[in-house]
Amino acid sequence: MTLVEVTETEVSLRPDPTRVIVRFFVPGREDVGPGESRAAPVIDRILRLDECDIELAVDDLDKRFAHRHRDLHGLFSSHASMITSRLDPDVEVSAARRLFLGASFTHEYAIEGAALCNPSAVLHPVQPGGDTRFVLSVRGIGEGHISSIGFRTGRVTAGGEVTIDPPGAYPETAGARPGHHHRAVFHAKLAELGDDRENAAYVLDRVPDVFDDADLERAIDSLAADGATRRRTAATIANLRDLARSSYVATFADETEVSERVLWPHSPAERHGMEDARFVRFVDDAGAATWFATYTAFDGTHIGQHVLHTNDFKTFTASPMAGVAAAGKGLALFPRKVRGRFAALSRADRETNSITYSDDMRCWDASTLIQVPERPWEILQLGNCGSPIETDAGWLVLTHGVGPMRTYSLAAILLDLDEPERVIATSDGPILSPDADHRDGYVPNVVYSCGGFAHGDVLVLPYGVADQMISVATLSISQLLGSLRPTG
Repeated sequence: MTLVEVTETEVSLRPDPTRVIVRFFVPGREDVGPGESRAAPVIDRILRLDECDIELAVDDLDKRFAHRHRDLHGLFSSHASMITSRLDPDVEVSAARRLFLGASFTHEYAIEGAALCNPSAVLHPVQPGGDTRFVLSVRGIGEGHISSIGFRTGRVTAGGEVTIDPPGAYPETAGARPGHHHRAVFHAKLAELGDDRENAAYVLDRVPDVFDDADLERAIDSLAADGATRRRTAATIANLRDLARSSYVATFADETEVSERVLWPHSPAERHGMEDARFVRFVDDAGAATWFATYTAFDGTHIGQHVLHTNDFKTFTASPMAGVAAAGKGLALFPRKVRGRFAALSRADRETNSITYSDDMRCWDASTLIQVPERPWEILQLGNCGSPIETDAGWLVLTHGVGPMRTYSLAAILLDLDEPERVIATSDGPILSPDADHRDGYVPNVVYSCGGFAHGDVLVLPYGVADQMISVATLSISQLLGSLRPTG
C-alpha cells in the first residue's frame, strides 16, 4: 500500500457578501414569518410624494446601487410592471416615480451571505487550447438559509497548477419558462403522493411520453369535464399542475459571464433551496458531450432529487426525478451509459452507497447495495462525493463517511468497469479529514465535495470546508489507486 499525498492549492473561496442579486419584494410578505401584503398603502404613500423628492430619491438610489447591478433601471421598471394592476389607469405616473415604485418593491439578496460550500467541478464546454478550463459549481447560502447554485471558472496547467478566475461583477438570476414533462415521472410522483390512480391514469393516458403544459391542460380539461363521476378530481388537478411547475428552462443573457449566472429556486419543490449540485460531463454513445447535474430540491419540509441539463452553461433545463433509488440526497450520475443503461450512485436509505440504473435518466426504481458503514470514521453514514471517474483500473468513486462528533471524512472505492455493483478495492482510511485549519465554520468538522475531475494523472478535487468556504486539493490518481486495498 502507498500513502496518498494530498496537495492543497492556494485556492480559497470565501463567502462574499457583496455578491448580491435583486428580487421582487412585497412589504408585509417577507420570506421569514407570516404577514399580509402592505402593497396598497405603500403605493398610496408613494403617489402622494412630491415630484422633486422622487427625483432626488432616484438620484440617491443610482449613487448607491447602480454600480452593483448591470441594469438597475431595467430591474426597477420590471418590478414596477408587476404592480401596475394596483394603479388607477387614470393616474399619470412620471418615469422617475415609476422607477421609485419599482425600487420600493425591490430588495437585494446576498447569495453567499451565510456560506459558500459543496462544490463540483467539470471540464468547461469551450477549450480554446493551452491550459485546461473548468467550471466550478458552488452552493451559496443566504438569508433564511436559502440555497442557490452559482458558478466560477478556472484553469489547470499541464503541471497541475489550479487557479480560479475572478468572478464577474454582476451576479444575476434568469427568468424561467415552462419545460417539458415526462409521463413516467408524473405516474411515479403521483403514486408517492397517494393520489387517486384512476384519475392520474385518465389524464396521463392522454399525453405522450414527453409532453408540455398545453398537452397537460387539454388532458386536465377532459378530467374536469368527467368530474361528476369521479372523486378527488380537484386534488389530482392541483397535484398535476404543481408537478408541472417543477420542469422549467432558465436562460441567461449573452452578455453575462458564467460566474455571474445564479440558478435561483423557481418551482414549488425547491422554494427553499437548490442544494449540492453534482455536475458531470456525460458522453453519449455517439461521442457527444452534455452536462448534467443532479441536485436536491428542498421546499422547506420535503427533499427530492432533480436534474439539470445544459450544453453551454447559459441555458439550463430543470426537471424532477422519481423512484425509490432517487429518494433523499446524493444521486450522482455516471459519465456514460453502463451496459446500455444510465447508471448512478445512490444513497436512498440515507446511510449506505448503492448502484441504480434507469432507461430514461428520470426514473430510478431499484438499487444494489455496494457499501455499508463499518469502520469508526464512517460509522454513522456513507455517501458519494460526486460522479465516478473512469480509469483503466475501474470506476474511481470518492466517498464521504461520517463518524463521531459528526465529523465528515473523504475516502475512495474502486468499482468494476462493466459491473459497477462489484467493489474491487477500497480505502483503508480517509484520504482527507478536517484538520485544525479546516474544522471551524457554519457546520464544524465537515469536508465535503460534490465532485472533481481528472486532468491526466491529476485529480482536481474541490471541497467545502465546514459548510463555510471552498478549498481545492490535487492528488495523483495512480497513487490513489495504488493505495486502495483489493477486496477479493
